[in-house]
Amino acid sequence: MLLESEVAVIGAGAAGLSLAHRLAGPAPGLRTPSVVLVDPPPGPLRPPRRTWCFWEKGRGRFDAAVTACWQRLRVRPPAGDPVVAVLAPLRYKMIRSDDFEALVGRTLAGSPNVRRLQATVDAVEDVVGGAVVRFHDAGGARGVLRSRWVFDSRPLGSLPAARTTLLQHFCGWFVRTSRPVFDPQVAELMDFRTPQPAEGLSFGYVLPTSAHEALVEYTEFSPRPLTSSGYDQALRHYCDDVLHLGERRILGTEAGVIPMTDAVPARQTGASVFRIGAAGGATRPATGYTFAGLQRQTRAVAAALRRGRRPVPPEVHSRRSRAMDAVLLRALSTGRVDGPALFSRLFARVPPVRLLRFLDGDTRLYEDLSIGLHTPVTPMLRSALELPVLPRRPFEESLPV
Repeated sequence: MLLESEVAVIGAGAAGLSLAHRLAGPAPGLRTPSVVLVDPPPGPLRPPRRTWCFWEKGRGRFDAAVTACWQRLRVRPPAGDPVVAVLAPLRYKMIRSDDFEALVGRTLAGSPNVRRLQATVDAVEDVVGGAVVRFHDAGGARGVLRSRWVFDSRPLGSLPAARTTLLQHFCGWFVRTSRPVFDPQVAELMDFRTPQPAEGLSFGYVLPTSAHEALVEYTEFSPRPLTSSGYDQALRHYCDDVLHLGERRILGTEAGVIPMTDAVPARQTGASVFRIGAAGGATRPATGYTFAGLQRQTRAVAAALRRGRRPVPPEVHSRRSRAMDAVLLRALSTGRVDGPALFSRLFARVPPVRLLRFLDGDTRLYEDLSIGLHTPVTPMLRSALELPVLPRRPFEESLPV
């Protein structure tokens, strides 16, 4: 089987679907490239069901897939009063991957220039004038897809060498309670009333969709994931002893591992081959948020393709943002700063919209410095001064797909 297209997109997770969506159909005065979206058949290579959250102002491109949104976020320190941040004019939005896939799928089904191919990619190779994607389908038949440009969104099998790497790992339950226990107007962003691990930090995360239903998660920033029984124990403790949910039914589950690293993944792996999404550096190292970053990245790539320009994915996070994240990761990993105290203090003392703009890399230098003054200056400065002499080492743990 031999196929040809101007653009090949490998992987139909958030990044691959977002890029295909932005290239679907004509745009006045711009080019309409032919696109093949390569999606693996059902099985272990398919991305698991996920929930993605982000903040934005007003209506967004994917609002039809939004499950819920909030204009208030709450952060609870280990003891004392919680901090409630009012986000207006921003909203904190939640999208479930099934709804996102359905929304994008409807657009792609009606697009004359996008074709979906269910196949497993075996290799991607540069050739004169483009690249070839070698694949096999569910029946074992092999084929070749020739494209001018290839965008690979598959997860990295291993991480680049880094000075600091933590994992943001989590497990969550979609629960329905017998009594009204949730406030659907407020999302619990970080609840530090959880037992803290020996290394790193932990917190609860609650996204209520009604008074009776919510996604309740246990999250850690630490060097390695827990076992399944470890997550179950942590979630039962959080639901029973912290939230006091009472009688409940688990409607579904989700789990994941997000690398938080000061390594910078390569966005280009060949003359015509690029990485996008988390594999292409869209994840903000200090927070693990990826969805908003990959939208900025795929928007820029799609605009370049439609204008006939070289579509190199841009750096999603500035060098200054990455440098600040590297300092924070080092301070957390060494235990020099108390993570729960740090994040609770930031949300208590920094205007919430400015703090979210900072997390998006949309603040000016003087704003970054003003936020930095609300962190423990001495341990942060010590971490910054030692970073230039620290070696970069490979991450020894294997990454779950």
